[in-house]
Amino acid sequence: MKNLDRRNFLKSSILGAGAAVLAKPAIAATRRTVSGSEIITRKLGNTGLEIPVLSMGVMRADNPNIVKAAMDAGITLFDTAHGYQRGENEVMLGNLFKDYKRDSIIIQTKVPPGDRRNEPSDKSDSEIRQAFLEKFEISLGRLKTDYVDILLQHGAGNREAVLKEPVMDALLQAKKDGKTRFIGLSTHSSEPEVIRAAIEAGIYDVITVAYNFKQDHRAEISSAMADAAKAGIGFIGMKTMAGGFMDQEKTRPVNAKAALKWALQDPHLTTCIPGFTAFDQLQLDTDIMTDLELTPEELQELEISSEVIGLYCQGCLICTGQCSKGLPIPEIMRSYMYAYGYGEMQKARETLDEYGVQENPCAGCTGCTVKCTKGFPVAERIADISRIKNVPFDFLT
Repeated sequence: MKNLDRRNFLKSSILGAGAAVLAKPAIAATRRTVSGSEIITRKLGNTGLEIPVLSMGVMRADNPNIVKAAMDAGITLFDTAHGYQRGENEVMLGNLFKDYKRDSIIIQTKVPPGDRRNEPSDKSDSEIRQAFLEKFEISLGRLKTDYVDILLQHGAGNREAVLKEPVMDALLQAKKDGKTRFIGLSTHSSEPEVIRAAIEAGIYDVITVAYNFKQDHRAEISSAMADAAKAGIGFIGMKTMAGGFMDQEKTRPVNAKAALKWALQDPHLTTCIPGFTAFDQLQLDTDIMTDLELTPEELQELEISSEVIGLYCQGCLICTGQCSKGLPIPEIMRSYMYAYGYGEMQKARETLDEYGVQENPCAGCTGCTVKCTKGFPVAERIADISRIKNVPFDFLT
């Protein structure tokens, strides 16, 4: 492989989205001293929040000592959700944060807007709104706080979800009541469509968006973020590790530090929320808080990783409707990534349960009709991940 320098690599067809990004200054980047080191911080849209470029996705963490270590390293924003670890994730954070000054921590949680299986709902708008707010109240109780800093609609995947009036009403009500300072949504599919719908809605402060070097549509995401930034929307990056590994056997890890640096070259991304469950992972990730410069070696590693099929489903939804059984293929592929990439078996099972995927859902099919733009062997991966339905949830770790 030719030796690629930083500029040429990012201008190549592989990571072309980063080229234009690197030519622009980072958003309001400043530095703050923590334990003798100057860490890079950025402002989150029009919220007024100034946040280190590294935050913590707590989804997979169940050890409060990891969270404490993250706080000691200078991390201030912690992302959780109503459904993570069936609520225990919020409980763990609540038990920890009650001993700290509330204004020293930025809490972001996410609430799902009812049934996300794309099935017609017989609930009225008022029932949908009330159900959302009831779930949020449960989250506040678990977190042992009167308010969160950021409340998101969890997993908006299309324009209709973003503009769903009862959900928008619920978010606005929570903000009006002082139970959240800012509102927004998270998305890991059809990101450009979702972002542009959020601009149209005119109520959202923050979007947590999937953004990484393996997405074929990363340039479109970056363009949409630029437009949304003009409207004052702030962005938090997730799924930056693009699955964590390039193979099911976990012998070829993605360079986590390089992947984070790549995402944060975008001037409209304030911070990223990788999930770390071990102290060595935390140390590796926190190194970027003082230096975002990509080395030639890191760029070369990303190029190699970008050429491998890997484990990351980019949520392009092109496969939607191709399955003769109507299976939610993107969600099943995401479950596969949680299990084989992140080792998060409970989250993989929760995702299958949420979308009603049963054991051996391909039974009776004579041949798979789904063609993945990334080249995933879809039928094989469905067979592999659906086996998890045989295992009692409490046995999954």
